[in-house]
Amino acid sequence: MTFERPNIEEMKGYMPGEQPPGSDVVKLNTNENPYPPGPNVAQCLTHIAVDSLRRYPPPLANDFRLAAATRHQVAPENIIPTNGGDEFLRLVMTTFVGAGDIIAVTKPSYSLYPVLAGIQDSALVEIPLEDDWSMPKNFAAKLNQLNAKLAIIVNPHAPTGSVLDSSYLAEIAHEFNGVLLIDEAYVDFIDPELNYNSIPLINQFPNILFLRTMSKGYSLAGLRFGYGIGPSQLISPMMYKTRDSYNTDFIAQKLATAAILDTTYAQDTWQKVRASRQQLAEDLAHLGISSLPSQANFLLCEIPQIPGAQTLYQSLKMQNILVRYFDQDRLRDKLRISIGNNQENQRLVSAISQLL
Repeated sequence: MTFERPNIEEMKGYMPGEQPPGSDVVKLNTNENPYPPGPNVAQCLTHIAVDSLRRYPPPLANDFRLAAATRHQVAPENIIPTNGGDEFLRLVMTTFVGAGDIIAVTKPSYSLYPVLAGIQDSALVEIPLEDDWSMPKNFAAKLNQLNAKLAIIVNPHAPTGSVLDSSYLAEIAHEFNGVLLIDEAYVDFIDPELNYNSIPLINQFPNILFLRTMSKGYSLAGLRFGYGIGPSQLISPMMYKTRDSYNTDFIAQKLATAAILDTTYAQDTWQKVRASRQQLAEDLAHLGISSLPSQANFLLCEIPQIPGAQTLYQSLKMQNILVRYFDQDRLRDKLRISIGNNQENQRLVSAISQLL
């Protein structure tokens, strides 16, 4: 006998990347920033009075909303702070997608999407990427044929790291009849020369939303703080109807605000990651391991049949080096490797060279 709802009983839960204890582990499996949060965050943390924790936090996190709005040149009404980017995903589905409605994503994509769709009792439709990993042809038309209420595009894409330009996203938003959510968790690592900035699209299209997180670019994965950006008519029902009360805590609000106000430090870490990304790709190529061009803080690497991706993953794990293996179609011969600091990357390369 079970008391679970039928859809909960049938679904599978999300499997997060391994988080082992110990300082000797090289963690290149969960796309964390290899550098610590900035001095603004450290100073802010030391100035938080313990007595302040007895009171509830500001319910709307308005200090952060103002800081984020300034950063993105939008109004605070266009910002909703959330308990990690994952809460924003859940809020979007809760607010705009009903039971039985269709949510469309590309395949492969972030493995949490099917879990959240299952919780919502919605139908998830995965549209395969093309053989060259590009977006499906006539994507917006396919979305409308499905009568999808929500479509999610990861940009830069996970797990390939490829990036779509703003003009393409504008075309989809214009043609699609539902809500278009652009998951920009890895946007901070895009090369500045590409001049990527899709946020102004919220002023052109009433159906587009953007997900941002403080976990990657701002080195605050342990804090669980994200935010959404969108037209006020989409943000408002999430902010004032479906959002949990006090959904972000006092310490998280303070530190996230300090971090987003210190973009100079953060941008320096982004540039270090970009340089390491290029160097790691070259070092792996010298070992016969190719990787797709990436604009994220990871590489999707194709592993030779001998030893094979799963075997190499397990062998690296025995040496306390963690990377990500996906037992999924099109990914079983690949490993996703997060960009570490130079010492971590060199330890990875050295270990792989001995295992091949």
